[in-house]
Amino acid sequence: MPLRQIPGTEIEYYLISYDEDGRERGEPGGAKLSESVKKAVGDPAGGITDVFFVSHGWKGDVGSAIEQYDKWVGEMGRSRSDMDTARGVRPGFKSLVVGLHWPSLPWGDEKIPDAEDGVLGADGDDTPSIDDEVEQFAASIADTPTARDALRTIIEASRREEQADNSIPPDVMEAYETLYAESGLATGDLGAAPGTDHEPWNPEGIYQESLENGGAGTVRQPGLLGFGSKLREAVIGPVRQLSFWKMKDRARKFGESGAHDLLRELQQVAKPGVRFHLMGHSFGCIVASAAVAGPPNKPALSRPVHSLYLVQGALSLWSYCASIDEADGKPGYFRRIVDEHLVEGPIVTTRSSKDTAVGKLYPKGAQVARQVVLGDDDLPKYGGIGSYGIQGLGAVAEDIRMEGANHRYQFERGRVYNVEASDVIKEGGGFSGAHSDIAHPEVAHVFWQAVLTP
Repeated sequence: MPLRQIPGTEIEYYLISYDEDGRERGEPGGAKLSESVKKAVGDPAGGITDVFFVSHGWKGDVGSAIEQYDKWVGEMGRSRSDMDTARGVRPGFKSLVVGLHWPSLPWGDEKIPDAEDGVLGADGDDTPSIDDEVEQFAASIADTPTARDALRTIIEASRREEQADNSIPPDVMEAYETLYAESGLATGDLGAAPGTDHEPWNPEGIYQESLENGGAGTVRQPGLLGFGSKLREAVIGPVRQLSFWKMKDRARKFGESGAHDLLRELQQVAKPGVRFHLMGHSFGCIVASAAVAGPPNKPALSRPVHSLYLVQGALSLWSYCASIDEADGKPGYFRRIVDEHLVEGPIVTTRSSKDTAVGKLYPKGAQVARQVVLGDDDLPKYGGIGSYGIQGLGAVAEDIRMEGANHRYQFERGRVYNVEASDVIKEGGGFSGAHSDIAHPEVAHVFWQAVLTP
């Protein structure tokens, strides 16, 4: 699938797929699609003026990535007034869009479709077998024989009859500890890398909180980032939490490797004046931020990108902070982006009170005990950008509201804008709420305004 045309439109984008280690997957036939993209960007006769990078978040396989990019990229392309403005502001405007895919859906379909294939999707199963569940969690936590044995112990225990005292059996507790060791995860502070910016591993606390939320033996609330109605979800809860941490870790690693490398290579072949714009959704905001920042203690990009758009970001609100009090004054993990001016135009975020995935589930993914509120501004210790925007920047950041699709935003270079979007990003059910309700003209227009900031 060298270039995907969105059905019913003339809008096209490249979908470049990577494995869990940030290595590009070959297309059917073995060719690397990135080579075609580099050739297109570097061709003087091609006339490319702007390159767009977009990244999906957690729970995305190839099929869902295509579905999401068809919606998001299609919405951008249908903004005719913005397209006309772009051609007026930047004569000869011609864009190239790259959709980045990283494997973030356990048990997903990672087959790259041929050009004639339809949109792929993962078949759901409400009652997977024990073997299937072992495969699912091994893919997202640790695919080793030791991890698989631990997972099997936990999953088998989750299907037993309830225990009278609701305690964790010794063999299951041992399996939790083994699985955590196999995951390779560490525990850091609020300034640590995504995936380690959480409280210490506490499977007992997760298990007991699940039981307390649902009463004796019943979980009426969802198991962490999943759903359930029996004791089974309390047993699986610690495994889901590890999966959540690992997906944050994978998003960061992919951003710092495959995504960053491609961005750097495209900048090297692009003619002077070509602008680069990045957009991420959910954990894709970690990918986009990491692609711009690059690996710690390594040389930065050869030139800044022009704009960065973080839509309902599932990363810490302190990620860009200069000094985090709760981390002994340590800067946020992506502070380098601000200090080294790696985005020459605006950094823009969206936040919505209707997004319960970021508003309620994200904090639970970082901590087990009750939420801690810091200072007089009622900002939590653990909270996502999709709920609070980027915080800790002082006068550099500004809070504004999302307006209509014809509104002219006064974005300025080098500033951060947290856009309150609860009136637009508002539809959705289940425990994710409006987290994925982002394919709107108003949301696309904000990105265009950032792209066209002088």
